[in-house]
Amino acid sequence: MALSIPVIYGSVRTGRVGIRAARYVRDRLADAGHAPTLVDPAEHELPLLDKMYKEYPEGEAPETLERLATLFRSADAHVIVSGEYNHLPPPALVNLLDHFLDLYHRRPAGIVTYSRGSFGGVRAGVHLRDMLAELGMLTLPTALAYPRVHEAFEEDGAPTADQAEALARRFGRFEEELSWVAEALREKRAGVPTR
Repeated sequence: MALSIPVIYGSVRTGRVGIRAARYVRDRLADAGHAPTLVDPAEHELPLLDKMYKEYPEGEAPETLERLATLFRSADAHVIVSGEYNHLPPPALVNLLDHFLDLYHRRPAGIVTYSRGSFGGVRAGVHLRDMLAELGMLTLPTALAYPRVHEAFEEDGAPTADQAEALARRFGRFEEELSWVAEALREKRAGVPTR
C-alpha cells in the first residue's frame, strides 16, 4: 500500500539549487510506489508565524493553511529537505513546520540535507532532529546529505550521469527504512496489533 509522504522543502531564496534534491527525493519516492507531495514554501507564501493552524476557530484558517493541514493530517511520514543557513535550517522551513504543531505526531520523518559545499548541510540536520522531535515526529537514524548539490542533480531533479548509481544506492537504504517505520506506525495509529 502506498504511503502518503509530504516532501517538505525549506528554501525560498532566488536561484536556489536545493529544490533539485527535493525533486529527486519526490521522484524516487514515487518510483518506489509511494504518493509523495512536494511542499514548497515559495508556493504557499505563509505569513510569519502569528497563530498556529490549531489556534484558528474551525473553518477560519487561511486557505493555504487548510490545504497544508489536510495534507499533513493524511500523511504517513514526512521527508524534510533542508539547506544550511549559519549551521541552522532555513527560516522558511522553520516557519512552515511551526504552523502545524500537532499534525505531525507519531509519524516518522526522514531528514535530507544539502549544500553547495562539501558538508552537505549536516549541521542543520543535527538541529532538525531536535526540532522535529519537539513537533512530535520520530526521526530516522539514517539521513541523506547531498554535498555539492549543484553538481549532483540537474534542474529537474534528475541525477547527473556520474552520480546516478551512488545516489540511487544511498536513497534505497533511506527509503527502505522510512517505509518500514511508516508502515509500522500507521498500523499502530490504526489500532492494529503488532507482533
